[in-house]
Amino acid sequence: MRLSGIAVSVLDMPPSADVDLVLYGASGFVGALTAAYLAEHAPAGTTIALAGRSADRLVAVRDQLGGAASEWPVLVADSSDRAAVARLAEQARVVVTTVGPYARYGLPLVEACAAAGTSYADLTGEVLFVRDSIDAADVTARSSGARIVHACGFDSIPSDLGVQATAERAAADGAGQLTDTQLVVVSMRGGVSGGTVDSLRAQVDAVKAQPGLRRVLADPYALTPDRSAEPALGTESDTVVVGRSGRRWTGPFVMAPFNTRIVRRSNALQDWAYGRTFRYSEAMSFGSSPLGPVLAAGTAAGVAGASAGLGFGPTRSVLDRLLPAPGSGPDEKARAAGHFRMEITASTTSGARYRTTVAAKGDPGYAATAVMLGQSGLCLALDDLTGSEGGGVLTPATAMGGLLADRLRTAGFTLSTEAV
Repeated sequence: MRLSGIAVSVLDMPPSADVDLVLYGASGFVGALTAAYLAEHAPAGTTIALAGRSADRLVAVRDQLGGAASEWPVLVADSSDRAAVARLAEQARVVVTTVGPYARYGLPLVEACAAAGTSYADLTGEVLFVRDSIDAADVTARSSGARIVHACGFDSIPSDLGVQATAERAAADGAGQLTDTQLVVVSMRGGVSGGTVDSLRAQVDAVKAQPGLRRVLADPYALTPDRSAEPALGTESDTVVVGRSGRRWTGPFVMAPFNTRIVRRSNALQDWAYGRTFRYSEAMSFGSSPLGPVLAAGTAAGVAGASAGLGFGPTRSVLDRLLPAPGSGPDEKARAAGHFRMEITASTTSGARYRTTVAAKGDPGYAATAVMLGQSGLCLALDDLTGSEGGGVLTPATAMGGLLADRLRTAGFTLSTEAV
């Protein structure tokens, strides 16, 4: 490739510089982890470029990768430069981006990929951004064939692929469609991402500027393609109170308000394949000991307090000093020591019950997310997706489904379903 080993502006790239996958934001913390994963696991012959605002930082990341990755092109483009991101999209089969908060930096790239017919994957956990993306780019992407796929990390691949696998197993067994379905985080070890915290800050700021957005955030079906076809507001809630699930004490899971909306969008995009009476929630396990309800209540209070605190000036300044900063994360030893295990239990219209386990080693928000995002990009770039949804603003389940699940299993993830 003529551009191998050098840094250029995407505005200077010739048409012959097409690449399979551009990793945008490669010099950020999670971006660099994803670059390292791709350098080790992308099939030989896959053409990959690293992109971002700083050529020097990108070259520094590339120089640490070694091997064939030392020849990857380095492309410079600022997210606010619409001409640059448009050119970037035109040169790639797939753009994978870690540049957030996405509500602040992401929409120009989404629109550029939709217009160019280029597939796209990100790590967003921002309801308002995904809603804006649907409104701005879904029609264009359907026309161009671009698969715009949000939530390709810990938000929300385990939830999305896990529920899809459960529904497909029930259908294959002739057990009907899903009804009451709940994901419980059985165990998890890992740090809170600085990028996730920054996304929460951005969402708090957006609601302060436009109070009407609270209604969008409060709607369990905020991301549905046809809101009028879903239950009325108030008939379903994502609020999980402290209680028991079997022998476990459970409480709120911080990612549930986003993950549940992605899963509901997947159901609707597949013509409600999970069921018209499908009801979905997520919770966190706090064990079976007498301390369980205390820990669950404390976590619920902490989550509510953090959200409220970020919206109030004096407490926000304190939280900004205590919470992880964007671009930071745990060291390699801590990332390797992380893990997650989730169990999805579901009833069906025939009365059958199923349990799906989704688990992986590695810090969920960093090491495991780099695997999920890297494999999502490779799936979009290299796999035959003719059996999935075509263009549009999609979800991991509807864009890639079983092909991505197979990739993750090969990468060491557990994703298995059994009849209970």
